[in-house]
Amino acid sequence: MTTEFSQLDLHPKLVQVTTELGYHTPTEVQARVIPLMLAGKDVIAQSQTGSGKTAAFALPILQNLVYNGGLGEVQVLVLAPTRELAIQVADAIKQYGQHLQVSVMPVYGGQHYGTSKRRLKEGVDVIVGTPGRLQDLMRQNILDLSGVHTVILDEADEMLSMGFIEDIENILSETPIERQTTLFSATIPKKIRQLADKYMNKPQSITVERKQLTVATTEQRYYLVNQKDKLAALTRLLEFEEIGATLVFTRTRAGSGQLANELTQRGFPAEALNGDLAQDARIRVLNRFRNGQVKVLVATDVAARGLDIDDISHVINFDIPDNPEAYVHRIGRTGRAGKDGIAISLITPRDIHNLHRIQGYTKQPIPAAEIPTAEDIYERRENQLVEKMLVWLQRDRCRREEEIVEKLVVEGNDPAKVAAAALKLARVEEKQRPVEKIGEVQQRRAKGKYKKNKPSSYRGKNQRKQAQQNGNDRSEVSHEDGMVRLSLGRGRAHGIRPSEVVGTIAARANIPGKVIGKILIDDQRTLIDVPEEYVSRVLGQTGAYQFREHKFVTIERAQ
Repeated sequence: MTTEFSQLDLHPKLVQVTTELGYHTPTEVQARVIPLMLAGKDVIAQSQTGSGKTAAFALPILQNLVYNGGLGEVQVLVLAPTRELAIQVADAIKQYGQHLQVSVMPVYGGQHYGTSKRRLKEGVDVIVGTPGRLQDLMRQNILDLSGVHTVILDEADEMLSMGFIEDIENILSETPIERQTTLFSATIPKKIRQLADKYMNKPQSITVERKQLTVATTEQRYYLVNQKDKLAALTRLLEFEEIGATLVFTRTRAGSGQLANELTQRGFPAEALNGDLAQDARIRVLNRFRNGQVKVLVATDVAARGLDIDDISHVINFDIPDNPEAYVHRIGRTGRAGKDGIAISLITPRDIHNLHRIQGYTKQPIPAAEIPTAEDIYERRENQLVEKMLVWLQRDRCRREEEIVEKLVVEGNDPAKVAAAALKLARVEEKQRPVEKIGEVQQRRAKGKYKKNKPSSYRGKNQRKQAQQNGNDRSEVSHEDGMVRLSLGRGRAHGIRPSEVVGTIAARANIPGKVIGKILIDDQRTLIDVPEEYVSRVLGQTGAYQFREHKFVTIERAQ
């Protein structure tokens, strides 16, 4: 028997919003988690991103908030491993709660503390945050968790890999013992199980089996380009491919709107679908896309939730997602109903690590392809023009045009030149679509080879001890190929720990904790090996790093 959202004892306004967003039947994880959470149970849910797990916890917590009412304090806390996920989850909760009076705030590294303080003073019902920034707010007495009755741990195994377990324990210890706790994780390693045993109350465990990750009818490929050349590459692909309805994914709302505008200006009518759109505007955009009035829809992950269109020919990752499961969820929107589909990703050198993670996760190779050259584009334009000419010649519906040609020939013009002039006029619009140049990609390894996996988040005790006995290993230069040694201005004397270094840098710089290499802690400084492709991200956040009571800690190149 198929379950509907209306059968899950949800508030009518929550059922209404699921219908408006295009949801009718809950996914397996939603159908199993929602009743347990509504019953007040603690839940351990082993489920993948893309299975609908955000709605699985968002709807019950919103339901509870409806009946609790606004209390002027934080009632729900959601922990997420990265700033992107925190923003996505916060946006999703806002979207599901759009017909309710619920205040939701994401918190993550890089935000101004004054903004968080002001919002919390005004009253916030739901906080969605990364462990590092949550602890920062707690240390400064900006965030009080004593009123929290529900805690959600999203992607717990990813937080474990980033070194956040101790931070999570510190946060949970500041919440009431009587709270309800739900944990979502793709895998349940021993440390996650230990965390659950310590902080959860007789949790109900469910496992949602992983379904086929990618559709057999979907062709996948990627193009390696420089960040500044992404738009040029995209326009070439849109012109060269046999494009039908095309869904282009960007990382941010602002990025989706800007890209849609840029494409439209270049002759590719596009519209943006993001969280800034009101519901009626969203419906109008989707209807134009479904009806073929607009071929290109530029969307964020959150805005595309609930999008159910079977005739999407291409999914293009303008920005590749950090999470492999998000990639699978995106490309699953093409190749439906037995039809062929194409999934394209624009990859920059710094995205290579994410690409390898995706390939490892899906256990499928994603082949590289070459961007069409300018000559390829010009040739295609000419071929298309000839095809159109042949169609009209076969139709033989150009009587008035033939009369004009005959008149020009009688006046002494060469018939071939008349035809050439007509073709020239027909190609005027091509001048509005110049083929933009694409620069050569600056590879970060010889012959473009990247290692699939860098060292795990930090070295074990024996490895660190051995490294400390090796004087050369503490030099200003990393001895590992492709790694750059950075220096953090705090050390053993300041209580710095490896897990804290990994967690803080991963959260602030938005990089996977597992790519961080050796961590060598001296009395007054700490040396950290970071893959070359992530160095600019780490250094770009300097001044935003905080370790315990030490604010504005600097990180710079060691050499």
